[in-house]
Amino acid sequence: MSNLPKVAIIIPCYNEEKNVLNLFSEIKNLAPSSLFSTEAIFINDCSTDKTKEILISNHIPHLNLPVNLGIGGAVQTGFKYAFKHGFDIAVQMDGDGQHPPSELEKMILPIIQHQADVVIGSRYLEKLGFQSNWLRRIGINYFKWLNKKLINITIVDSTSGYRALNKKALQIVCAYYPDEYPEPESIILYALNHLRIQEVPVLMRERQGGKSSIKSYKTIYYMLKVTLGIIFLYIRLKFNGKRYII
Repeated sequence: MSNLPKVAIIIPCYNEEKNVLNLFSEIKNLAPSSLFSTEAIFINDCSTDKTKEILISNHIPHLNLPVNLGIGGAVQTGFKYAFKHGFDIAVQMDGDGQHPPSELEKMILPIIQHQADVVIGSRYLEKLGFQSNWLRRIGINYFKWLNKKLINITIVDSTSGYRALNKKALQIVCAYYPDEYPEPESIILYALNHLRIQEVPVLMRERQGGKSSIKSYKTIYYMLKVTLGIIFLYIRLKFNGKRYII
């Protein structure tokens, strides 16, 4: 039996029929690592296209949610699976192909080396690869400013969904994880639970198929909604002294 750290690759997917097979093939074809072992688990969030059929027919490990929970619920389902089954690290990877599996070692190494509890893959630290549109970059810079004001931490790419969590962080997200647009809000959760957060530069790609859940015309609405979520969570944790842990 291998003593290498076990890494669960959690891949939430909703209507990603164009992407799941290629993404699974990329993960499966990764060269074996001497530092960790991996297992991919797709979380099918009640897709209405052929995502489920593709997962089943290609024998791809997956969980099928009975109702659509949204990105937060789907990711938390994966985190709970990883924690329950004794994984040492869980990596969140989008199902749309934006997060190359080839960047996995960059994400996992700071945790293996005990330098971080949460690692965020950033497309903006070195400004390589796909950089998103200008309107989204305004939103990302806004959340960078808000985090700095509230928790005095600078996160350059707070909306990145490419993340790795150790067991300590998994305990917290199994008890509570933000819904709908969880990435910016969860940074507050991690910081106020005294987790060490580290960003690493990763090379991301443009969405490989399907449609984004955030349209350009919804960006302002998204920023307002997430801001309220961040502030309410900050108040609840900072001033009520409540911490999420199972």
